[in-house]
Amino acid sequence: MEALEGLVTINGTDIWKEYGAFLTEEKKGGRENLTAIMTPSKAKAHVGVDIRERDGVKYSDTLEVRNQEREVTLHFAIFAPTRREWLSRYRAFITMLKQGDGGWLTFSFPSLDMTMRMFYVSSTAYKPLTYLWREGVQASRFKVTFKEPEPSF
Repeated sequence: MEALEGLVTINGTDIWKEYGAFLTEEKKGGRENLTAIMTPSKAKAHVGVDIRERDGVKYSDTLEVRNQEREVTLHFAIFAPTRREWLSRYRAFITMLKQGDGGWLTFSFPSLDMTMRMFYVSSTAYKPLTYLWREGVQASRFKVTFKEPEPSF
């Protein structure tokens, strides 16, 4: 599965090579990950002065746009050749996401020429794609929500 190599790195680590993890979609043809990554952050509100003796609200002559932080939810899957390896990869991947580098995760998406600095917020329960208690190939997927305090977009 060389096609999955180098698609996503977190803190410089290729998540496919290290954890057997990759971005996946809810359904074939889905674009949830791309949509989440490419959704622009909201702009912070401009501060206006509401003067009683004037109509409306007075704003600065130059309105500088600044972005609010944003939440980004990504859909991951983990694949492993055995149950033992899947359990190990899943635990290690979630632990890495929670701890990061001082809590920070620097995501790199080379195909989008984009880097995002985020931190872990929460994860859904994993959805097994194979029966975990049978030996053999194991796969599951789950969603993870991150915060990007200083939005890249």
